[in-house]
Amino acid sequence: METLLPSRFKRVCVFCGSSPGKNPSYQLAAIQLANQLVERKIDLVYGGGSIGLMGLVSQAVYDGGRHVLGVIPKTLMPREITGETVGEVRAVSGMHQRKAEMARQADAFIALPGGYGTLEELLEVITWAQLGIHDKPVGLLNVDGYYNSLLSFIDKAVDEGFITAAARQIIVSAPTAQELLCKLEEYVPKHSGVAPKLSWEMEQQLGYATKSDIAR
Repeated sequence: METLLPSRFKRVCVFCGSSPGKNPSYQLAAIQLANQLVERKIDLVYGGGSIGLMGLVSQAVYDGGRHVLGVIPKTLMPREITGETVGEVRAVSGMHQRKAEMARQADAFIALPGGYGTLEELLEVITWAQLGIHDKPVGLLNVDGYYNSLLSFIDKAVDEGFITAAARQIIVSAPTAQELLCKLEEYVPKHSGVAPKLSWEMEQQLGYATKSDIAR
């Protein structure tokens, strides 16, 4: 059996849908990702829901004996939590606080298949990396080519001069959880932050996590 070296990550943030999706492979991928986290002794931070892919990945990580932290806006709790909650649930006042807290808690980010919310969370942490707010790896679990069109769009944006070739390297993608985590473990930031001293004065005024918190 393969012996895994200790992971560089203590906790990984997973973005994913509150729906299970139509393709059973998405649900299988969520469970496989959870199993990889457990094997590597990595804890989970996620959006706090107990339904869809969120529910599958959190339950499997929890059942594997790892700590699970769910961060969820108070207003979404009735919608995204049904039945018993899993692990530690941290209620925040809004979506911005949710993303900032998840980012502060995590050492890396992984997106499973999902919809608007998953894309919005994914693209924000990619943008933060581009700005130099953090150097944490960002992974895309491209199950059955789910994200092929997104990657094609990003490559088009590089071709057209809207994204630099260095910034394109922020996104690490792979079709399986094992391959993706191996790539994330080896990730070395290649982009140059354009705003490494960004102070986020507005964020601080609004009570969100500071740049230094998220960069930790």
